[in-house]
Amino acid sequence: MQFYVDSANIDHIRHAAALGFISGVTTNPSLLAKEDPHIDPKIRILEIHKLVGGHLSVEVISTDFKGMVKEAEDILDWFPEATIKIPTIPEGLAACKILSKQNIPTNLTLIFSPTQAMAAENAGATYVSLFMGRLDDISFDSINVLKDICEIWDVQGYESQIIAASIRNPIHLIEAAKAGAHIATVPYNVLMQSIRHPLTDIGLKQFLDDYDRLQTERQKAIIL
Repeated sequence: MQFYVDSANIDHIRHAAALGFISGVTTNPSLLAKEDPHIDPKIRILEIHKLVGGHLSVEVISTDFKGMVKEAEDILDWFPEATIKIPTIPEGLAACKILSKQNIPTNLTLIFSPTQAMAAENAGATYVSLFMGRLDDISFDSINVLKDICEIWDVQGYESQIIAASIRNPIHLIEAAKAGAHIATVPYNVLMQSIRHPLTDIGLKQFLDDYDRLQTERQKAIIL
């Protein structure tokens, strides 16, 4: 399972990219709105891609079919490597079908059910993004929903890549990997939490303390 960072914060993305295990980035209007409003979103997106390369989803804000297709074309004019992120609504499915016929990669977002995911796959989506945290927020078991989607993909031989999105904690990551998701797109703070463990910190401190003690004893032996 690949890791994407779900952010528009350039400092967070720069740090995550430097760690060497990030394969892409996803953004959305809400994430971009959290950053400096004086920065042109186009400049920020291109800056992000320069740092990470690989996958970068850029979301349309139109809600009508023609508007989505036109906006996708406009995005590709200034960012040819973009994956076009489209909401999973009827108009979005229609736009996805048109774009898929042009071999334009699409990420169908705001998916909350297996039937939405299947519709996105049949419309030609390159990626389908299940929002796990938001399902948990309304007392739905997002892990079981993801398991259902992954099982359907295995049985049907579907080709769309399953993205576990709206990740809230490392448990989501573990369960997404066990279920068979191809990708998890993860907020920076959860990424950092997932690669830290108190026993690792304790063990490293012990190694360093023991090394310092060894060096001290060695110096004493030389002096004597």
